[in-house]
Amino acid sequence: MRLEEMIDELKTKHQALEAAIDEQTHRPHPDDIEIASLKKQKLRIKDEIATITNQ
Repeated sequence: MRLEEMIDELKTKHQALEAAIDEQTHRPHPDDIEIASLKKQKLRIKDEIATITNQ
């Protein structure tokens, strides 16, 4: 897999996590633990993208 494809895939996952976080925060009773987990996953992906682009 090319680096560009890998970055695009990670960006897609990052956007999906952003959507899941947004959906969770707008629920009547948001699950704070789930939101924290999603944010950690999103941050890991962001860090991975940064690592790949800086190589």
